[in-house]
Amino acid sequence: MCGIVGYVGQKQAKDVVIEGLRLLEYRGYDSAGIALVHDNALATDKKAGKLANLEKAIAEAPLPSSTTGIGHTRWATHGAPNDVNAHPHAGPQRRVAVVHNGILENFARLRDELERAGHDLLSETDTEVAAHLLENEVRAGADLTTAMQNVCRRLEGAFTLVAVDAEDPSRVVAARRNSPLVVGLGDGENFIGSDVAAFIEHTREALELGQDQVVTITREGVEVTSFDGSPAEGRQYHVDWDLAAAEKDGYDWFMRKEIFEQPRAIADALLGRHDEAGLLQLDEVRISDDELRDIDKIVIIACGTSNYAAMVAKYAIEHWTRIPCEIELSHEFRYRDPILTRNTLVVAISQSGETADTLMAIRHAVKQKAKVLAICNTNGSTIPRESDAVIYTHAGPEIGVASTKGFLTQLIACYLLGLYLAQVRGTKFGDEIAAVVRELAQMEDRVQQVLDDAARTYALAERFRDAKSVLFLGRHAGFPVALEGALKLKELAYIHAEGFAAGELKHGPIALIEPGLPVFCVVPPRGRDQLHDKMISAIQEIRARGALTIVLAEGDDTEVTPYADVLIPLPTVPTLLQPLVATVPLQLFACELATLMGHDVDQPRNLAKSVTVE
Repeated sequence: MCGIVGYVGQKQAKDVVIEGLRLLEYRGYDSAGIALVHDNALATDKKAGKLANLEKAIAEAPLPSSTTGIGHTRWATHGAPNDVNAHPHAGPQRRVAVVHNGILENFARLRDELERAGHDLLSETDTEVAAHLLENEVRAGADLTTAMQNVCRRLEGAFTLVAVDAEDPSRVVAARRNSPLVVGLGDGENFIGSDVAAFIEHTREALELGQDQVVTITREGVEVTSFDGSPAEGRQYHVDWDLAAAEKDGYDWFMRKEIFEQPRAIADALLGRHDEAGLLQLDEVRISDDELRDIDKIVIIACGTSNYAAMVAKYAIEHWTRIPCEIELSHEFRYRDPILTRNTLVVAISQSGETADTLMAIRHAVKQKAKVLAICNTNGSTIPRESDAVIYTHAGPEIGVASTKGFLTQLIACYLLGLYLAQVRGTKFGDEIAAVVRELAQMEDRVQQVLDDAARTYALAERFRDAKSVLFLGRHAGFPVALEGALKLKELAYIHAEGFAAGELKHGPIALIEPGLPVFCVVPPRGRDQLHDKMISAIQEIRARGALTIVLAEGDDTEVTPYADVLIPLPTVPTLLQPLVATVPLQLFACELATLMGHDVDQPRNLAKSVTVE
């Protein structure tokens, strides 16, 4: 959630830090602040609201020249989003400044200890406790690195801490536990960031840190230690995308750009997934074929949009592998005492790889000796590192808070996993698997076909710009699509939207139908277990009660046409793959409706891109 930037080098730290915070705005935040080291003193400023408020304050009261600094965009957890609670926080003598992402679970006890020792804490935050503890250490003679090690050993919870010492302008020190942090490696300068976007304009060389590690950056280099002070190492890697990948390319919103990037993202997600003999190969899956053959249950854990990808995956994986598959919300998983064995495969889906609920869930699974496979978009993030295997989605940076190409590439990864398991276990013949892979390869063009017809959906958004409620219906793999369509509308347009399984209509939801109510209906392809006919019956029922039916169906489906007030044609694809094309018009509708309503599409209110606290 929170955006963190740290810099030591030859440039003006203010410029580097503010620029980095701007590139991290997509993470979601409610205040921003900066701390610079100048002439053995701290120069700080922080403001509630957008980064522009901080920039305005700095323009009115300029900060001094400095080549060492840290910055922060805050997502409030402890304390209201106001100027006082904004980061950075300083120690009692304003020698040490700290920025922080995460939650210090034992902060109340530590705060009480500090207050009994005479400390006057000014904010409601847990972060200020760390600032006071660090300042105690440096005033007692420790350098900032040693102080950070000592303090971190006392802290409980998930956190990233980044600090500067006014009397030591040569260094910035950071620490991480269960919270994202990456180092940027430059020439005569080095960087700290919540992710590589913070420093991508300056360097594409990065250092991945392990758990419970402290990193010290200076102009000359980088030193990594464990919390106990022992030497440690990070993993250096090259960032294979540049800042241009995060630009809007002429679109009004990052989200709209990312919707239109989905054909390319699908192709990238499939790249290199089979060998010359046509067999699927998932190089990142480090679980042996023998172990996969012994799997007798699959549990998929995820949150939000990723959970709807998991629901689609259940249909495909069970159909192809005949392995029972359960879907669990990550935040509920470990609290219900799930039954896991060595033959259980837990699949964790997380775009960022840092989702706190999902991370805690996989740790529980590991303790129960289950195998864990991650589906993730962010190379080197925590969830893949702590899993037995990973399938990277290769979607590229997704800046818009509401996931689009992240969702579709998660679906691709789930399909690949299901087919790979079918291949290993022999539940599908090779030619059957190859046929599905060929169908997947065609999805790039199928999704492009839907995008080429975007004007139809935009016109629909104009028609319903004053709607107060919208319903979504689906059956089979179309049910998760309905849920995802409703979620996108909630996230972006802030109106009531619900997704239902169409078969549930007569069990209660039909009471919501009233004249003029817009209802999106995802119609399964023809010829699958009477699903198509049953969906048409549901459409007739709601239309008879005055609903305005917006039907997503195959373009040549003449059977459904008489019951559609509005028809959004979809390409003809297999039932299990239909979510890849049916979701796209719903993304476009939500994006366009929110735009017409004057909302910030890329940064919806109250939302953040990565949920890194439970």
